[in-house]
Amino acid sequence: MSDSQNNVLPFELFASFKRIKEGKPIISLPPPLWAAATHAIIIDDTLHYFWCKREVDFRWLMMHATAPVNDITNITQDPRNPIFEPSTDGFDNSAVEYPFPFLNPVDNKYYMYYRGKGKTTAEQTGLLVSDGDMGEWRRVLHTPVIPADTEHERHGSTHPSVALDGDTIHILYTGKATQSFKDGLTMCHATAPTNNPAWVTNNPANPVFTGSGQTWDSKGVRETEVFKGPQYYHIIYGGFDGEVWRMGHIRTQDFHTFEPNPYNPIFTPSDDPDAFDCDGVLTGQILKIRDSYVMLYAGKKGKEWQTGLTTIQN
Repeated sequence: MSDSQNNVLPFELFASFKRIKEGKPIISLPPPLWAAATHAIIIDDTLHYFWCKREVDFRWLMMHATAPVNDITNITQDPRNPIFEPSTDGFDNSAVEYPFPFLNPVDNKYYMYYRGKGKTTAEQTGLLVSDGDMGEWRRVLHTPVIPADTEHERHGSTHPSVALDGDTIHILYTGKATQSFKDGLTMCHATAPTNNPAWVTNNPANPVFTGSGQTWDSKGVRETEVFKGPQYYHIIYGGFDGEVWRMGHIRTQDFHTFEPNPYNPIFTPSDDPDAFDCDGVLTGQILKIRDSYVMLYAGKKGKEWQTGLTTIQN
């Protein structure tokens, strides 16, 4: 589904994702609990899901599940769940959420940037590492690798996603300043070397993207998910109009200039008032499985968010 002449994934592809059978969630919990912030990584013939449980006291726990690549809705939960919990007294002593796993080719270990929330501190990005058991992770540092220490991140440097390019890790994350910054929720960019994923350098141009200028994303941009294509970095992001979260797509080659998809918003809440995602959609991680693509996402009904799945239907 790419342009054979220039090898560019077309805008149409990103506007072609359709809900799976009847739009049911693939991971969910009974209200008022949430099962959201789900990301995944493919290892050999297994898809590893990392999803998060939000309890009634806003405490987030990290969970692990697996499915065969040829049947990705046939999900088995890790009996060790939760596999990772908030610290006792660190920056993440209230919540650990939004895990984005990747394989580092330098040391052949798996790393995971994640959202950590303290009981009295802002949301900040931390880093975990695993030696290969996807159910066992440890903190690389007990402090955030992307601290919330600028005006546009006054209330959070949060919700990371990752793409590797040679010896550089590109990190997109949400800058949160909902009470003090004119744009409130914005997209920020940082980099880290593969030989030291904890050594993060923020882009001095941050925030690099604050919206397309259209109404549908005029009140906030968050949960920016990067997917590396053959020519561009493709970014799926949540856009807010003041009432509803929808998903849009932009592409870039340098994380400075961005080209919006003319079909935006590319994915919107279900028209079915009984659907689990009738009130909002966010967190669109794209995965390539063989010759096709799927997109994980979070769907909202009422106050709860659960995990859904979309596919490109040929």
